[in-house]
Amino acid sequence: MDKKGKHTHILLIRLSAMGDVAMTIPVIRALTEQYPQIQLTVLTKKPFIPIFNGLGNVRVKEADVKNRHKGLMGLWLLYKELKPLKFDAVADLHNVLRSRILQKYFALESIPFAQIDKGRKDKKALTRPKNKVFQQLKSTHQRYADVFAELGFPIDLSTAKPLERVQLSEKVLELVQQGTKKWVGIAPFAAHEGKMYPLKHMEEIIKTLSDTDKYKILLFGGGTKEVEVLEQLAATYKNTLCMAGKLNLSEELELISNLDVMLSMDSGNAHMATNYGIPVVTLWGVTHPYAGFYPFGQPLENALMADREAYPLIPTSVYGNKVPKGYENAMKTIQPQEVLEKLLGVLEV
Repeated sequence: MDKKGKHTHILLIRLSAMGDVAMTIPVIRALTEQYPQIQLTVLTKKPFIPIFNGLGNVRVKEADVKNRHKGLMGLWLLYKELKPLKFDAVADLHNVLRSRILQKYFALESIPFAQIDKGRKDKKALTRPKNKVFQQLKSTHQRYADVFAELGFPIDLSTAKPLERVQLSEKVLELVQQGTKKWVGIAPFAAHEGKMYPLKHMEEIIKTLSDTDKYKILLFGGGTKEVEVLEQLAATYKNTLCMAGKLNLSEELELISNLDVMLSMDSGNAHMATNYGIPVVTLWGVTHPYAGFYPFGQPLENALMADREAYPLIPTSVYGNKVPKGYENAMKTIQPQEVLEKLLGVLEV
């Protein structure tokens, strides 16, 4: 129950987007290393469960928010399912209506319940078009850590270790084939167009890497349209394989953990790769690392950003869902040659 060695069972709530869920990993790693007496149960959506593979003192509970645990009655049922696990505290790293309702239920037993401060006021100041306050905000990782500090478990994030590289399964090996070439992961898509590098530019990068005959290019994505685009790219360029639609998330993470570098947008793939200590080169359009979503432990020079002199309203939003008129081509200010130089700099080390 306390820091003196007595067993403590904490419920961690994080139900949201894949990138936000993946960002919990460095925090969990640091927490469980610094407080080995803590048993953590993570409440998240079923598709995200594999993200927590390889963590000690951690188990995962599924929240089926679209069916079984939907609405007030569903959340009450979820609470009833959680109650027998006997939690000493709850760390809410989501802080949305669902988790706030769960807070009311846990209050019935007077269980300590700490919630993330998302820094909405500061983020609004950073992204507003007028009187913009352009400065680095607290990282999301630190905001997560602050929740545990509120529960009496301050965390030193500088000690967080990456997850262990996962041994490749027969299925993945058969798909990718071992060889002497270095593996370059490329995830060219993002949830919003404002965060997506122009595909023509990305194709130029893939072609140049392919022509060197030194690298195996592995393309990541999801969804029918994305798979079609990636399959076309893989068919066009040698040494290029489409992974999209061929692997489940566990297998995809297995492969990501064995990459030599990942090229990604401001998206979940960047966070999943960095969790395994893989070097990540990120491309930023109308979003910006200052909002606090930069991949954990990656050097800032690995972030290539749209030209703010030409597009001074950047960041226009935290998530990339707001693209002001005239900002549609902001990402074109990141030249393919610049991206290639950065990638090759990482690969040649």
